[in-house]
Amino acid sequence: MALELEGKGSDGYTKDGTVDLKGNPVLRSKSGGWKACWFVVAYEVFERMAYYGISSNLFIYLTKKLHQGTVKSANNVTNWTGTIWMTPILGAYFADALLGRYWTFVIACAIYLSGMSLLTISVSVPGLRPPHCADPNNINCKKANSLQLGVYFAALYTLAVGTGGTKPNISTIGADQFDEFDTKEKHHKLSFFNWWMFSIFLGTLFAYTVLVWIQDNVGWTLGYMLPTIGLAISIMIFLAGTPFYRHRVPTGSPFTRMAKVIIAALRKWNVSVPADPKELYELDLEEYARNGKVRIDSTPSWRFLNKACVKTSSTSPWMLCPVTQVEETKQMLRMIPILIATFVPSTMVAQVHTLFVKQGTTLNRKIGHFNVPPASLAAFVTISMLISVVLYDRYFVKIIRRWTKNPRGITLLQRMGIGMVLHIIIMTVASFTERYRLSVAKNHGLVQNAGQIPRSIFLIIPQFILMGTADAFLEVAKIEFFYDQAPESMKSLGTSYSMTTLGIGNFISSFFLSTVSRVTKRNGHEWIQNNLNASHLDYYYAFFAVLNVLNIIFFLIMTKFYVYKAEISDAMAVLKEELEVSNRKVTNQEATEA
Repeated sequence: MALELEGKGSDGYTKDGTVDLKGNPVLRSKSGGWKACWFVVAYEVFERMAYYGISSNLFIYLTKKLHQGTVKSANNVTNWTGTIWMTPILGAYFADALLGRYWTFVIACAIYLSGMSLLTISVSVPGLRPPHCADPNNINCKKANSLQLGVYFAALYTLAVGTGGTKPNISTIGADQFDEFDTKEKHHKLSFFNWWMFSIFLGTLFAYTVLVWIQDNVGWTLGYMLPTIGLAISIMIFLAGTPFYRHRVPTGSPFTRMAKVIIAALRKWNVSVPADPKELYELDLEEYARNGKVRIDSTPSWRFLNKACVKTSSTSPWMLCPVTQVEETKQMLRMIPILIATFVPSTMVAQVHTLFVKQGTTLNRKIGHFNVPPASLAAFVTISMLISVVLYDRYFVKIIRRWTKNPRGITLLQRMGIGMVLHIIIMTVASFTERYRLSVAKNHGLVQNAGQIPRSIFLIIPQFILMGTADAFLEVAKIEFFYDQAPESMKSLGTSYSMTTLGIGNFISSFFLSTVSRVTKRNGHEWIQNNLNASHLDYYYAFFAVLNVLNIIFFLIMTKFYVYKAEISDAMAVLKEELEVSNRKVTNQEATEA
């Protein structure tokens, strides 16, 4: 068996179990690597342009065109965005358990495109939107009727279902193009997530600048039609790369496999775990090698789950699970505390397209004869992140790894921690900036009439720039961490973890905004009103700064107890060594018997 594995490698076949679309083994020289990933990267550029072409200016459309209030619009944005980032759990399930990543992705693209098309129709047909209204506080404006709201939000949530199948699978498909057991490809994979995020924000930058300006100054029909066309182009680019892709065969529902372990352990709660791990139930080495999988040794962490692989009279899969299955479940459960620690920073990210944009509408947006669209300020998040990712990948990593000896420079959790510290700084800066803006409004008598503040919109740029820098640390590391630490058979589910945190963060934002608005209104001074000049957004941002401090304390405690999983390439080397020893023992035994 060991010779067979070596033979596959020398013939140029991948060793990680990937196949072509028909299920045949693939040659490394003719598939995968950056040859295939360029199609994935190009897809992301156009798809991000499409998605952020809608989401970045959604708050403005809800307030200016559908005439909704500040709190309601912000909550509609965050609830929709939360759904966008939660549906990947379903997409990951279908990919890992039923259809595979490629077909799940392709079907989801069709749903995604239909949602975008309906959205374009809803902003184009006059009867599907309320009449124009110039009142900045929306007090005397005619609200959107049930049909108008129904069509618009049906389109938005159809789009959300589609992205549920694309988001968890596109980055995973890209990462799958690199063979973990090939030194050169493994090295390239270390930079993949950085450059994948770079491609995302190239498309995002176009959306924040060109598309947002078109929507505000030319019209919403063209502003929505262009993202729809961009999405269609991105899908065609992805399909063009089909002959070069490597694919992984679905291995069954990860939720079912994890449930079997947990239920088996609970049903055998009174069974003692043997001191010798070799007495636990495990499949033969050849079984894993034949399927291109890695056997994982038993670990003492989460020891209760080891009861699932204690041999008893029953061999039911709901009563007896192999060690590797138990360890895979541990790996997914072990990441949950880290996942929870990312909820609060994700809540901060939700402010970029809601309250940060609302601040921009109160400031002077003129540069000569040009009006800066408030949503375009998010472009500074993109620019900051692009610069930060390049500096990080090209300089920071090379410098710091001289001391750490870590190929990544610093660990993924350390990189996430730096991003969390930056979130504290962001909300502190935003709070002081808002306090200054309110003082200017008061000095110029603009509190009650909601007049425009005589200060440039660029006053609030620092909080956008810092957010981009924080994303370069936290968001990139988060995606790579949950992919890297997930078992090989649950990579899509692991990737969906990083998206789930954004979804929950948006829902938390909706909860905080509604609760704070309701409580402060009851106390006589509402913190967030339609008229920001009469609000106290500075207090709200200060509350978030304190929340981030508490969160990073929790994060540091969780990381202290976190144990990284072993590198898969190392595990494969161990597997091959064990097979060689096993084969030698069989040969010696046969020789002795002869």
